[in-house]
Amino acid sequence: MALLRLPEVIRLSGYSRSMLYALISQGLSPKPVKISERAVAWPSEEGEQMASAVISQSTLEVRGGLVAHIHAQRRMTELGRVV
Repeated sequence: MALLRLPEVIRLSGYSRSMLYALISQGLSPKPVKISERAVAWPSEEGEQMASAVISQSTLEVRGGLVAHIHAQRRMTELGRVV
């Protein structure tokens, strides 16, 4: 799995920085993960899932459900590491 920094996410998605963060605040795009004290990135697999949803013209409701699923998967992964 690769981690994508903001400039790469912007390039691949075609969204501006402000649009990307607006989608995140609306629950229509996954939040970035913290990779250090001052840096964030997005797992490339999640970007691919979101791109597929956009390409297939999924409704905003479907995209929101996908984002919720992605965040739930992250929590499960984090719990697995703690155990």
